[in-house]
Amino acid sequence: MRELTGAGKWNYLARGLHCINFGACATLRPLEPGPWSDGLKRALITGITGQDGSYLAELLLEKGYEVHGLVRRSSSSSTARIDHLLAGAAVTEGKLTLHGADLLDAASLRRLVEQILPDEVYHLGAQSDVAASFRMPEYTYQATGLSTFRLLEALRAHGRPARFYQAGSSEMFGAVGGIEQDENSAFRPRSPYGIAKVFGHQVTVNYREAYGMFCANGILFNHESPRRGETFVTRKISLAVARIVAGKEARLRLGNVAARRDWGFAPEYVEAMWRVLQHDTPEDFVIATGETHSVEEFVAEAFDAVGLDWREYVDRDERLERPTDVERLQGNPGKAKRVLGWEATTRFRRLVRLMVEADLRLVGVEPEGVLADP
Repeated sequence: MRELTGAGKWNYLARGLHCINFGACATLRPLEPGPWSDGLKRALITGITGQDGSYLAELLLEKGYEVHGLVRRSSSSSTARIDHLLAGAAVTEGKLTLHGADLLDAASLRRLVEQILPDEVYHLGAQSDVAASFRMPEYTYQATGLSTFRLLEALRAHGRPARFYQAGSSEMFGAVGGIEQDENSAFRPRSPYGIAKVFGHQVTVNYREAYGMFCANGILFNHESPRRGETFVTRKISLAVARIVAGKEARLRLGNVAARRDWGFAPEYVEAMWRVLQHDTPEDFVIATGETHSVEEFVAEAFDAVGLDWREYVDRDERLERPTDVERLQGNPGKAKRVLGWEATTRFRRLVRLMVEADLRLVGVEPEGVLADP
């Protein structure tokens, strides 16, 4: 495959949508039936360029799917997490295609459904930064909450019998209390992001019950990987450790280190998403490890992986704390194990070390000479 950049890259990958110039003056020509291959399951992924979307695209391609990804029209490329897929045979063979559309634009979503005719829809796209949701709540409600309604309504209006997966979040539980949260726990969100996700969850249930659509919610607790965005605390920590080792950074500033979360490994969680849509009936599932650890434990483990004491490098910065935070989240994945046969296998310590190892390589440090013995 020849190297494609800029508008040429987008025009090639979005051939079904016939987009000319993905910048502010993008022009859409009338749609024609897409030349998609027959006999393959066809999946649409919103948020395909994110952490989860990139891993899910890999998984579905491995399973023989024809994968279509929604990419917001922009003058700049943000495909770093899937560039290895775009440079491979999946594109030239017509098994991976990106489409320009916008979760805030109902018309573009209707056109997308009409053209692709997906068998499965994985709605992962969202404004997913909890801290940022306090700074731009209205956008978060639109992109994270109402986008679910727009996509479901596009499927309903077209009459497409697609299976729909809504990416929920443990942030929906918020201050619910209790030791563990499961599918029957109440929602008490404490951020605009959590509120928007509750709306997405409930509208998914409503379309399932009102219209008989195959709509399922996956309530995923925190899941990390080397592809996690650098603004998320886990990646912020692992990258800071690597930069400190490399001599490129001296200190790490953190907010609330007492908050406890249930952290798992993202590639395992996208396997759970797929299993949710392969189940005979549409249901809701909590996806989690069943363990909880504090941010302090995460940062201590990350520094310990390279033989350093975190207390010598970390500063507390109250400006990084959220107006309202969730102190403890711990999922009960019993239903997912019992019904889907899914169980997290990467435990906390291994997760932290593999993130630190990846970031050491990213900053040019060979992990073998730095990582302490496990």
